[in-house]
Amino acid sequence: MSVVDIHQGSSPVILGLPHTGTDVPVAIWERLNDNGRLLADTDWHIHDLYAGLLDDATTVRATFHRYVIDANRDPSGASLYPGQNTTGLVPETDFDGKAIWKDGQAPNEADIAYRLEHFHAPYHAVLTAEIERVQAVHGVAVLYDCHSIRSHIPFLFEGKLPDFNIGTDMGNTCDPAVEAIADDVTSAAEGYTSILNGRFKGGWTTRHYGQPDKGVHAIQMELAQCTHLKTETPPFAYDDDKAATLRTHLKTILTRMEDFALALRP
Repeated sequence: MSVVDIHQGSSPVILGLPHTGTDVPVAIWERLNDNGRLLADTDWHIHDLYAGLLDDATTVRATFHRYVIDANRDPSGASLYPGQNTTGLVPETDFDGKAIWKDGQAPNEADIAYRLEHFHAPYHAVLTAEIERVQAVHGVAVLYDCHSIRSHIPFLFEGKLPDFNIGTDMGNTCDPAVEAIADDVTSAAEGYTSILNGRFKGGWTTRHYGQPDKGVHAIQMELAQCTHLKTETPPFAYDDDKAATLRTHLKTILTRMEDFALALRP
């Protein structure tokens, strides 16, 4: 199977999609327990939600599930949020802290090394190449990393998560104007809640690639799944009506980010 789906566009905006994949190789699937096989921590339907919002945006999507290996984690295994509950490079539990592997079947160091080489590294090789290609054309690239998560997960955070969760590692991963676009649009979105650099401050992808002084601006958008799903439990069905409303705001964000980048072209 191909581990990365890619659409090359002419826009300076790149959409990263590290967590929408549901492919699990048979040998790995057989090691998951019944809970793990629910694949509950998928960023359900996010590639559909963003589809067609920005003409000629490049998209880079991991087809493999995050239980195989998490494409948005540091390959060294370092925690994104030291001192807080989170899941690792190859998760041992789901977002509720419950085991996802059969007894004695949790991945070992050799398993992790194999998955780094055959899944994590190829995804980031493609993403790196696309950033370089886009920047060569425009002199600038905006990497917008697309995510979603259940709105209530006591293991990870208290209460209900805001609808829009913008992460820029406290402003380090992009120009202030890029951060302001996302913050301004989401803050003004009627009927929605939003936060900037709250519980989710941007994953490894955002922090690794975001180098605004070198013309690469990275930002993460974590959406509460109540904004576009019928229910946040199986079968995690897409809600067309909710999504249609949400898409208007996402389109505004992406369009303004594209305008920002085009204005910087030499």
